[in-house]
Amino acid sequence: MSFSPLTSACSSLGVKSSSLIVQLGFHTAENNKFPGAFVSSPKRTKTKKFSIACSSTDPLLVKAARGDPVSRPPTWMMRQAGRYMAVYRKLAEKHPSFRERSETTDLIVEISLQPWEAFRPDGVIIFSDILTPLPAFGVPFDIEEVRGPVIQSPIRFEDDLKALHPIDLEKLHFVGESLKILRREVGGHAAVLGFVGAPWTIATYIVEGGTTRTYTTIKSMCHTAPNLLRTLLSHLTKAISEYIIYQVESGAHCIQIFDSWGGQLPPDMWEQWSKPYITEIVSVVRNKCPKTPLVLYINGNGGLLERMKGTGVDVIGLDWTVDMADARKRLGSDISVQGNVDPAYLFSPLSAVTKEIQRVIKCAGPRGHILNLGHGVLVGTPEEAVAHFFDVSKSLNHDGSSQNHSMEESKLLV
Repeated sequence: MSFSPLTSACSSLGVKSSSLIVQLGFHTAENNKFPGAFVSSPKRTKTKKFSIACSSTDPLLVKAARGDPVSRPPTWMMRQAGRYMAVYRKLAEKHPSFRERSETTDLIVEISLQPWEAFRPDGVIIFSDILTPLPAFGVPFDIEEVRGPVIQSPIRFEDDLKALHPIDLEKLHFVGESLKILRREVGGHAAVLGFVGAPWTIATYIVEGGTTRTYTTIKSMCHTAPNLLRTLLSHLTKAISEYIIYQVESGAHCIQIFDSWGGQLPPDMWEQWSKPYITEIVSVVRNKCPKTPLVLYINGNGGLLERMKGTGVDVIGLDWTVDMADARKRLGSDISVQGNVDPAYLFSPLSAVTKEIQRVIKCAGPRGHILNLGHGVLVGTPEEAVAHFFDVSKSLNHDGSSQNHSMEESKLLV
């Protein structure tokens, strides 16, 4: 299928992209070309296409991502659904396979909506995994109880590249189906969030054969087999771009790109081996879906903030090791930020949680901020603390006042 349906679906978004980019001062990404890219057209799966208009009815999170004025910072959490919730643990007992839970439409929707029903966050992120699309372009994987994700046939030699093929989105139908249902379920009350892994991060799993603490194989490949690695990254870039567009077509208001292991690279190496491929993704997606905000998150990104901004994304996700005020100074006011409360704060007294939320919001400023943790919710986090996090965030206004929250504080802190 040609790309023209994508253009018509994602481009009919109300406001010209150029006017938004000029207004907010976002960087535009040049259409970089990489050697060794696989150029075959991917298989497309038919899906209802959503038109996301830029209007006053947009979810609060979308407005904040674009830098529009908002009354309070929208809030959601990475790993919002998961093992810290009793209802999730009960479901996982009935369905012990993570692959089943994350690749079955009914289960994806049920799990994704668990925190929505409990806390009413401003963003509902699909329950999935950054490795979910791998089999759709030729990289099967398993998840073992102790080792985690395992790729039995890692790509380390030229011949290994033969296993790759254009992404077959029909094999990811459960993602599209789930996003459509989530969009209907939350209506206009929250943003539906999709996500992907960045090429470098996905490549670490494909080259190393799973998780690693050292990244020695892929890092050495940067010097011993650079053309091989570039070819792999180019293939991933194309596949991930199409996967993002598919998620937007299916109903995602916003997409987060996780370059989870980009922080394992020295800044100059990230500039060479990760940034160009993310920039290309941003360029492709922005061309097809110019009003879909893109968030970039890197774990350990303190040394990369300015470089991250150069990719052209709309929002920089900050981890908890970055000072919010310092990040604002370094990034400027022409880009939105997300974060960045330390997840461990949720194990602290509720008074400490409240003060940290207030501090982060104050440092972030009244415009272009999405409140989040600096990483995912930790296993064992008290659900009461998560509820308090959302309650506090909803009680605060950007005019500096709170909605009777201070009067109730003493009742919450015991």
